[in-house]
Amino acid sequence: MKHLSDTIQHVSWKQVFPSLNKGPLLLLFLLSFPFMVQAQETISLDECLRLVQINYPLAKQTSLLSEQLELDIDAIKKDRLPKLDLNGQATYQSEVTSLGGQLMNVTIDPPNKDQYRTTLDANQLIYHGGLIDASIKAKETKAAIGQQEVEISLYGLKNRVNHLYFSLLLLQENQDLLQAKESQLTARLEEVQAGVKYGTLLSSSADALEVELIKIHQQNTELALSKLDLLQQLSLMIGTDLQPQVLLQRPEVLPVSPDQPSKRPELFLFELQKSQVDLSSDLLERSKLPKISAFAQGGYGNPGLNMLDNTFNSFFMTGVKLNWNVFDWNKNRKERQSLQIDRSIVDSQKETFELNNDLELVNLQSEIDKMEELIRYDEQIIPRFEKMVQTAESQLKNGVITSSAYITEFTNLYEAKSNLALHKTQKLLNQIQYQITQGTYEKSSN
Repeated sequence: MKHLSDTIQHVSWKQVFPSLNKGPLLLLFLLSFPFMVQAQETISLDECLRLVQINYPLAKQTSLLSEQLELDIDAIKKDRLPKLDLNGQATYQSEVTSLGGQLMNVTIDPPNKDQYRTTLDANQLIYHGGLIDASIKAKETKAAIGQQEVEISLYGLKNRVNHLYFSLLLLQENQDLLQAKESQLTARLEEVQAGVKYGTLLSSSADALEVELIKIHQQNTELALSKLDLLQQLSLMIGTDLQPQVLLQRPEVLPVSPDQPSKRPELFLFELQKSQVDLSSDLLERSKLPKISAFAQGGYGNPGLNMLDNTFNSFFMTGVKLNWNVFDWNKNRKERQSLQIDRSIVDSQKETFELNNDLELVNLQSEIDKMEELIRYDEQIIPRFEKMVQTAESQLKNGVITSSAYITEFTNLYEAKSNLALHKTQKLLNQIQYQITQGTYEKSSN
């Protein structure tokens, strides 16, 4: 894991580049440094949210559902085309119609007991009461519901991406604080080592600072390993390989607006489900209407249409037929009443969702308010700690206090700064979480 050691190892520039003490080379390095920084990989929360919508395996269902809808509609439209059926049969019957003798001096042979027939039947639907068009609309609504369910599932991933991103952002900010803390301690260590060299300070003062620097390296290693784990999780979710040195941009969002109407995709799903109930009811109503179709039949058999001719003959017939189920024991009406119960169930589900969503928004707003109060106290505490550290620095230089006493004040300052960074990040997390829960994040971040 060489890239990880590069991330967590902290040494001074002079140790790595001893030749930087030379003026021309130092100038060349400083001129090229902005280009090195510019080349660093960066990513934003919006980009992560966009990538998860594209690369998450569930997103493939969108195109599959569209393809399935095209096939279903094409299949329904085939009902408008003539239907051709090829039929054949061979039978043997125990008795046939017989006149039992002569009729007007004409002998009529009875039909054969073995009979054969092959027919080609054609049926063309003429009137169907709009049943085909209603079936197409029902399929389109069903597909739209499937698409919306996929969108809801993908929308739910925003919460996971949001928490992963802010966990990484907090680790990144803590690493920055540790780096600043290390720089200041290194400067103090150099001053103390100079005092030890000239005999104005005890060697134990330098030892305490060196131990504290080792602790910082240990903390930074822990942060780097935690960051690597979270980066791997985020990379898998968004389908993009993120390197350990990636720089996460801090999101900027508008303040939350409690009065803004919800734009959650679940609400549109409920409307689609109610539309599906209405279309299903309409489909049942149209299924009761009469259906008129034209038919034609051509065949070859023994006997043909003339039952008294015991030879193989071709034949045909054509006409129009009506089909109308005038009484179904109220089955259709009961099914439509059941669909109205489905509609009431959807209304109940929508009401339940809105209530739970409002409860979550209230909780998130409470967290935002709490973070704002904590930030206000943090901003009052930090300047006082900074004054105390400045005083401790002066006292350490003059040998008035030990390095351990200085480290205590110094640690208190950076714990306060760490708390401030944590509270600000948590506030921003809750603000974005509020807008995601409200369904308005994309609009507010544009």
